[in-house]
Amino acid sequence: MPYRSNKTLPKRVRDNLPQGAQTVFRKAYNNAYEQYKDPKKRKGNDTRTEAANKVAWSAVKKKYKKKGDKWVKK
Repeated sequence: MPYRSNKTLPKRVRDNLPQGAQTVFRKAYNNAYEQYKDPKKRKGNDTRTEAANKVAWSAVKKKYKKKGDKWVKK
């Protein structure tokens, strides 16, 4: 299900990503969730949620990197 704000993101995302990365995650997730509504558009047997999570984490990793135990902007 799409997220209305960063406050509604899963705890693991809120606890590990800075606000900017949370916003990137949320927007990418919401777009992918809509884009992959049709199961034919998904790879393998991924659910809509799994596909959206993969896209969202990929988007975060394009703009942020893990430095030690924190995520920082590239």
